[in-house]
Amino acid sequence: MTPKLKAKLKELPKEPGVYFHKNRAGEVIYVGKAAVLRNRVRQYFQSPERKDAKTRALVAEIDDTDWIVVDTEMDALFLESEMIKRYKPKWNILLRDDKSVTYIRIDMKSEVPCVTLTRNPEDDGAEYYGPYYGKVTIQRALRILRRIFPYYDRPYSGRKTLNTDLGLTPGIEIEKTTPREYKRSLRRMISYLKGNRKRLVSDLEKLMYQAAAKGEYEKAAEYRNQFFGLKGLGTKIVFSDKEFLDISSDKALEELQDILAFEKPPVRIEGYDISHQSGKNVAGSMVCFINGVADRTKYRRFKLRKQQNNDPESMREIITRRLNHLSDWGKPDLIILDGSVGQVSAVREICATAGVPVIGRDKSGDHSKNARVRIVIPENDGDYRMVELAPDGHIAKLIARIDDESHRFAIQYHTLLKRKDALK
Repeated sequence: MTPKLKAKLKELPKEPGVYFHKNRAGEVIYVGKAAVLRNRVRQYFQSPERKDAKTRALVAEIDDTDWIVVDTEMDALFLESEMIKRYKPKWNILLRDDKSVTYIRIDMKSEVPCVTLTRNPEDDGAEYYGPYYGKVTIQRALRILRRIFPYYDRPYSGRKTLNTDLGLTPGIEIEKTTPREYKRSLRRMISYLKGNRKRLVSDLEKLMYQAAAKGEYEKAAEYRNQFFGLKGLGTKIVFSDKEFLDISSDKALEELQDILAFEKPPVRIEGYDISHQSGKNVAGSMVCFINGVADRTKYRRFKLRKQQNNDPESMREIITRRLNHLSDWGKPDLIILDGSVGQVSAVREICATAGVPVIGRDKSGDHSKNARVRIVIPENDGDYRMVELAPDGHIAKLIARIDDESHRFAIQYHTLLKRKDALK
């Protein structure tokens, strides 16, 4: 730790806020939020032996730390998201568990928008806000915001529900408001999601007095409720520093290194799956995980040139086409196939020629959450080693995430091909 950094740690305030870890070049390498800045930031430099390899690597790179103090934990939550989008810090990508990343989805083009959560943003015309780290945290935050800015959490049906009586919907179904006014309220909530709390509070105060002066007392009451709701966020506990004691508990990469006898943990892992209907509209998927985290910019999909009900042969075509792009797509450290000995044996030779290790996940067609995780590892003597993994272990969870994502992506493309084929 540098003398400059030691001095900075002594200055840390006890308020909530967002902190920025920087390297020697002054580049922001990690952005985080804190309920108490002093406690959270100091944790990085305490008990290094209890931290995993990725966290120790981050700490070793930290040369300086800055922070922004905010009024509430809620402000810190949404400001963190904006700062991550602005700086794109490399360690936020390397350390995060992709299953904990959540986006808020709002389709403002809909006549009556609804607010939902998703892990997978799509190109569907809706607006997505995030990523936010920790689904429970963002759910807790939205429950609080919903009492200030009532919204629908599912497609509008026009029917009165319990949420109507609780004041959690805008009340279009009982003619309490109109879709136009509802969208105005949503835009104010979106402004807050973007970190504009102070400006929003000021604007609401002005609107409240303007409406009252015009005798529009119902509007004035709505603005008053939103104004005081936002002012009262300081008393709401959204998260605590205890939630962030362990930045990265995923030790799967180190364990994979041991079980596969690699010289170093695999950084780039690619997962492959096939989807078809009796050999028609055969689609293949390639998903990419960097340091255990999905990198959707590197996903690829394949329309099989030979339409057949033969998964091993289809997998051979996909892997052959993939390995022809080592120079422009990059070289994987490990390939994981959705399949057993048949699929692995179909590609092991071409993978060996390219110097790319390959294993299979044998789950006998079971894609449920309770599916066992047994991996098929090619041996040097031409045989195969079967390893049954504990379902709650680090490796099993990582492989299950990769497999689920490749399965989802393959089905998505197969469905698209099937629709196009039906329109011919």
